[in-house]
Amino acid sequence: MRYFKKLVGPRLYLSPINIEDAPIYTKWINDPAVSIYFGTFEKTVSLLAEKKILEQMAEKGHNYSIILEDGDRLLGNISLNNVDHLDRCATLGVFIGDTENHGKGYGAEAIRLLLDYGFRVLNLHSIMLSVYEDNQGAMACYKKVGFKEMGRRRESHNRNGKLIDVVYMDILKHDFYAGKKDTIL
Repeated sequence: MRYFKKLVGPRLYLSPINIEDAPIYTKWINDPAVSIYFGTFEKTVSLLAEKKILEQMAEKGHNYSIILEDGDRLLGNISLNNVDHLDRCATLGVFIGDTENHGKGYGAEAIRLLLDYGFRVLNLHSIMLSVYEDNQGAMACYKKVGFKEMGRRRESHNRNGKLIDVVYMDILKHDFYAGKKDTIL
């Protein structure tokens, strides 16, 4: 079996990272249409380098493959990083690979699954993320899920001579569950 259902939603599930997916990730991360929003646009990522990254992700932490239930197809990955159990906070990262899968709500569903896990199982209180200001699709997704802008680092990312803000967003446990019954999706 290639994937294992850890967290299950209506259309997709989160599975532990599979390092055999390194060729797919290498293709995605070298695609300029994808990498421009992940800070890797100016880099060339080899298959060996991507395999090492996936091995590290698979060995520790809360890192998951996003799998479409229909056909068990890899869509990307999602992680909770820098988990601090004392302060009850973490940082979220999400990556949807093929641009054909952008704008279909897969990111929002995966984020909801991981937020519920982070708040309910890991007992976190605050989860934050960062996003480039020109990644409007991602920002709309994060706002849809309930993230709020908490600040910016102005003109801190140089992309082809243009300076771009990095936007910081967060969501609190009580905001995520506000108005929800027993279901999160």
